[in-house]
Amino acid sequence: MAAAAGLRLVPSDRRNPLTTTTYGVGELIKAALDAGAERILIGCGDSGTNDGGAGMAQALGVKLLDRTGKQLGWGGGELINLDRIDLSERDARLEQVQIDVACNWHNVLCGDKGVARVFGPQKGASAETVEQLALALDHYAEIIQRDLGIDVRETPGSGASGGLGTGLSALIGAKLYPRYEIVMKYLDIDHLLPESDLVITAEGCLDYQTPQGKIPAEVASRAKMYDLPVIALAGSLGKGAEVNLQHGIDYFTSIVDRPCQLSEAIADAANLLTNSAESMARLMLVGQQVISNK
Repeated sequence: MAAAAGLRLVPSDRRNPLTTTTYGVGELIKAALDAGAERILIGCGDSGTNDGGAGMAQALGVKLLDRTGKQLGWGGGELINLDRIDLSERDARLEQVQIDVACNWHNVLCGDKGVARVFGPQKGASAETVEQLALALDHYAEIIQRDLGIDVRETPGSGASGGLGTGLSALIGAKLYPRYEIVMKYLDIDHLLPESDLVITAEGCLDYQTPQGKIPAEVASRAKMYDLPVIALAGSLGKGAEVNLQHGIDYFTSIVDRPCQLSEAIADAANLLTNSAESMARLMLVGQQVISNK
């Protein structure tokens, strides 16, 4: 998701979730189908969109029509004009593939904790735009339930990536999973923890949302079952990062060691992470020496 429609791809002075689209995500899925994929794994996160996955679905042949029978335009602002959903020309190959989606299980589409109200402002939405987007997503959910018989309003994961979770599950038949559950399919953490002395995890931005189903908090929770100390390295530390100290993370730090632009930090992320890990290890050696000298 981030590679095709991520927030970082939109210049800060041009961010407008009323018009940004997930169409590129649909193009990537189509490319995977063209390449003969039998299973597709999609990661939700870092989105610059709030269109409920409408653009993604349109790229795969789903018709989202207004009252005149015309296809909706791009962006979350267009959803208020949705009158009918037509799946008759949806890419038939979708029926032959397994599509799994790793997402934040706590993100929902509608309501007070709906994706527009929680994440809209960071994508460039004003207070007025947030309510406009929330109303559009409410309408979108109503049409999905009427035409497809699926209630997506507060389904876990439905709000992931600006509602992409809804489009993936309701419009193209994908199955949503908590991120951690997907990760566990490829990395047997529970097998490794009993043999470990220290757990190191990481995240792009560690903040008050991290305990709400994000990987570092889930890793820390598993580590605490074995009474293991946990260190988190983060690209940046956001509002309320200290709450993570109550959720199994014992120490956290930003890997950015100097004032710099975000673009510079992203470009130099590998070196920053390496240097931060070395600094952390040296600090641990100092601690060991202090204990041994007592």
